[in-house]
Amino acid sequence: MSYITTKNQYVTVAGQQIAYRELGQGKSAIPLVMLVHLAATLDNWDPKLLDLLAEKQHVIVVDLPGVGASQGKVAPTIPGMAEQAIEILKTLGHERINLLGLSMGGMIAQEIVRIKGGTVNRLILAGTGPRGGLEMDRVTGKTFRYMLKAGLERIDPKRYIFYNHDEEGKIEANKVLGRMGMRRAEHTDKDMNIPGFLTQLKAIKRWGKSAKDDMRYITQPTLIVNGEKDMQVPTENSYVMHEKVAGSKLIIYPKAGHGSIFQYADEFSKELLAFLEA
Repeated sequence: MSYITTKNQYVTVAGQQIAYRELGQGKSAIPLVMLVHLAATLDNWDPKLLDLLAEKQHVIVVDLPGVGASQGKVAPTIPGMAEQAIEILKTLGHERINLLGLSMGGMIAQEIVRIKGGTVNRLILAGTGPRGGLEMDRVTGKTFRYMLKAGLERIDPKRYIFYNHDEEGKIEANKVLGRMGMRRAEHTDKDMNIPGFLTQLKAIKRWGKSAKDDMRYITQPTLIVNGEKDMQVPTENSYVMHEKVAGSKLIIYPKAGHGSIFQYADEFSKELLAFLEA
């Protein structure tokens, strides 16, 4: 079944209903858990990428508390979000996972490793940066600026947040956003609520203003991915993480930005599957 027609499932965690979706059950001994970006729900994953990964991997995506159809409240800190994710995975019965984090999801992924590193077998950090990294505390301002720009043109803000602002970037954005837009109403998640979105922004800013991280606690095999011109979370952060995480692998995709893993879904899925199967 394609991700575009995969409906929410629900699990009760600490008395609250949490939404998640699964693809490729039984395809891998260890599931690949994927944490999404700021203001995103389960509908904001590129269905093409998830279908490609699910050919060989058991893929799990979740709405953390207060996001999409999940009950509860968004945690006020990135470490708090990590604690929530750990509890959800425990309830789902997964004590060992491969973990991919995109943008804010990558921040949460780092904190999951810090809190309970033994849970994570292999780590993938996409379009993200380290705690206290370059312009990590400026994500809020950039987000509102790109939202305003998109609002004036009456288009999806992801056009400017995730893709280059030139004509080629427009073409690539329309490809991915078109795939996401194919989901029918009966298969959709609930929208992100504004209070939760604002709480996420504050949490990112607090994390970005925190002390710089040496990342020495990350000892598992790590794949770091970004586009060559990420304007939301500067690509320089990916190079810094690569230097700090011993033995990590770095992939930088040309003519791409924050949404490189969607823009290069075919190439990235092959790289990721090879990384997980190594």
